[in-house]
Amino acid sequence: MTSFVRACGLSELEEDTPKRVELDGTPVSLVRTEGEVFAIHDICSHANVSLSEGEVDDCHIECWLHGSRFDLRSGKPDSLPATRPVPVYPVKIEGDDVLVSLTQES
Repeated sequence: MTSFVRACGLSELEEDTPKRVELDGTPVSLVRTEGEVFAIHDICSHANVSLSEGEVDDCHIECWLHGSRFDLRSGKPDSLPATRPVPVYPVKIEGDDVLVSLTQES
């Protein structure tokens, strides 16, 4: 059974603005975009930097340091220098609560 924990309130998430949270010691970037909320591991697979400091565009988050873009749905990079995906996590919305499971979808 998948276990979900509260990450934040939905009202705390601004459209296309990543929010970093830490869940059980795991850094997660939450992104509200295109009518959905996504949870992606907050550390770039190319360099040890926070993805939540990057920009969101077209359901992707861009690493601010070297410009790699990661698909928020799959965690897969679509530009260099990153070649490895980052984990994405299941999200549920219950009322104003954003719930995340640290069980990886990919």
